[in-house]
Amino acid sequence: MSRYALGIDTSNYRTSCALFDIDAGTYQNIGELLDVPAGQLGLRQSDALFQHVKKLPGLLDRLMTAKQGDIVAVGVSDRPRRQEGSYMPCFLAGVSSARSIAAALGLEVCFFSHQEGHIASALYSAGRLNWMDRPFLSWHLSGGTTELLYVRSSNRRVMDVQVIGGTRDIAAGQLIDRAGVALGLPFPSGPHLEKLARSSDSGDFSRVRLDGLFFSFSGVENQFRAALEHGKAPEDVARFVLNTVVQTVRRDTEAAKALYDLPVLFSGGVSASIYLQDAMPPSDDLCYAQQGLGGDNALGAAVLSAIRGGIR
Repeated sequence: MSRYALGIDTSNYRTSCALFDIDAGTYQNIGELLDVPAGQLGLRQSDALFQHVKKLPGLLDRLMTAKQGDIVAVGVSDRPRRQEGSYMPCFLAGVSSARSIAAALGLEVCFFSHQEGHIASALYSAGRLNWMDRPFLSWHLSGGTTELLYVRSSNRRVMDVQVIGGTRDIAAGQLIDRAGVALGLPFPSGPHLEKLARSSDSGDFSRVRLDGLFFSFSGVENQFRAALEHGKAPEDVARFVLNTVVQTVRRDTEAAKALYDLPVLFSGGVSASIYLQDAMPPSDDLCYAQQGLGGDNALGAAVLSAIRGGIR
């Protein structure tokens, strides 16, 4: 019989839960995107919370059918980042379920930030969990976050995350979603915008100014909206936005590696971009989340709960 760690994550985009088989090192992660009405850029927190409350019980039921052993650890995302004032009501759905399950099993709940979960799932899926034994750099590229992080941990149990770069205004994912919705694409728009961009061979991009390791994407939004108003082809607009995101992140990564000389991890939904991975291919000191774990997931919370409990 296996020992399992259960992870739950109820973000602004997806309801997720995961079982991590501690002994075999295998996992099952399942989730559902929240339903966003056409033309809208996300949900109000009250609507997101309501959807999580409806979706999570069914997902947990599905997940438990695969279990052949005992749950010995429970982890959950309770906030966006591990910093003062970081809070979103949508995470309460996962916290409530995790507390109830843990209480029924006589376990303590391990609480993590959504960002810590992204980092841990990316490391585990890429076979780089040993990076937690030393400092490394990590990009969190998602719908709501574009941050370059300096990460170190204490015995793999507590992550110390410091923001050293990234956007000062809208995130890469927000820029992509705004472009996608403006082009009539579904939300979240990343995969749809990439599909549209494949019809273009344009190499155009905006050379965003770097301020140290920080930058701004708000001017790029003004540029793509102006291009649409002037009749630029939708596929060329899509390619322009993606090219700009990729080239900005690439230049920033090169600058960071020159400063810190540390390996770089990519996590978050935007990191799954084929354009980004083509521009910066994986190597010994640069890696991406694998197996569909770039986007929101609960595996990170499960893995971290096993580590914190001293089981893994």
